[in-house]
Amino acid sequence: MGDPRPREVQDRAVDALTRLVRDIPDFPEPGIVFKDITPLLADPAGFGAVVAAMAEAGRDERGAVVVDKVVGMEARGFIFAAPVALALGVGFAPVRKAGKLPHHTHRVDYALEYGEAVLELHRDAVAPGERVLLVDDVLATGGTAAATCELVRRCGARPVGFAVLLELGFLDGHSALGEVPVSSLLTV
Repeated sequence: MGDPRPREVQDRAVDALTRLVRDIPDFPEPGIVFKDITPLLADPAGFGAVVAAMAEAGRDERGAVVVDKVVGMEARGFIFAAPVALALGVGFAPVRKAGKLPHHTHRVDYALEYGEAVLELHRDAVAPGERVLLVDDVLATGGTAAATCELVRRCGARPVGFAVLLELGFLDGHSALGEVPVSSLLTV
């Protein structure tokens, strides 16, 4: 019989998300419903529950860690990626907007619904051959996640999973990630 621990961890995280993430209508513009995570971050038990559940994406079915590094995307992804890395006992690397990292970087330009953006990752942030878990708060269209996968690959590393709090299922962000498995705590 399988280990019940991951199911319990997931259930606690989903409970925290449904209780503590609030919808803010018409933010940042009319027609958008913003998912406000600040009440979740203010609740230590809820925050801890989602970090523990997201960290499960970096473990195999026996609970062994199967990643070498966690990469988080600016800016809300940092909030979750760093504690996930600590929970897994691996390092953390930030993916930033252009011009924010001080050392030599890889750079990816990518399309957004409303224009273009640029992401960067230090060239030495992940080593060739490392297995990388990507972490962010929300998976929408998948553009930022796909660009981050490309940055990881340019370092010679391998994206092995993508963990998010919330997935906006109607936007089909999964498709932008190809073969990289997505672990979302809640799909809306």
